Amino acid sequence: MMRMEMGGQRFSKVMLNLAEHQAGAHGGGYRWEGQAWFGGDLNRFVVRSEGEGAAKEGLQTGEVQALYSRAVGRYLDLQGGVRQDFAPHARTYLTVGAQSLLPYWFDVEGALFLSTKGELLARAEGTYDLRLLQRVVLQPRVELNFAAQDTRETRTGSGVSNAELGLRLRYEIRREFAPYIGVSWDRRLGRTADYVRAAGEDPEATTFVVGLRAWF
Repeated sequence: MMRMEMGGQRFSKVMLNLAEHQAGAHGGGYRWEGQAWFGGDLNRFVVRSEGEGAAKEGLQTGEVQALYSRAVGRYLDLQGGVRQDFAPHARTYLTVGAQSLLPYWFDVEGALFLSTKGELLARAEGTYDLRLLQRVVLQPRVELNFAAQDTRETRTGSGVSNAELGLRLRYEIRREFAPYIGVSWDRRLGRTADYVRAAGEDPEATTFVVGLRAWF
């Protein structure tokens, strides 16, 4: 009874970090990123999903992760589970990662992905909420993706495959409901850029975004 009242309860949360329309030189598109979790202070079951698409071509990338998350420190969670890609290529990965809140409220996370075909990938991303006013928040965002080998089928080159920088300004109508506007810059690098150019596409894209951040 004491443990339940002092932190042994079970909670749940659904968090939609990105739900946005993108407008750029190559036409409009959409993007989503979010997660849901259930559990206590130490152990949680987490489901994450992210992806994007174009208005004309449809879904371009999409993935779902099912993870077990264990708190190993006050601000550090270790996670492990499975990632399933359903676009543009079906891939199943074993996933190991970590999520942490660093000093000064930098939210960072990283993960390693090993596919059933032996492909090793990695991802690192971070955000920071700069509160300009009580309800106005400016959020810089950075994401880096890495690959240990060249994979022609998925058009992924070894090394840093792509880098993304974003800046989003949101207005919190309520803490749980905040529309935003912003800009995002994405660049394929190295061999990945070569694959993209060979397919007749531009390895660099800048888009303006309008979206919603919400949780409950």
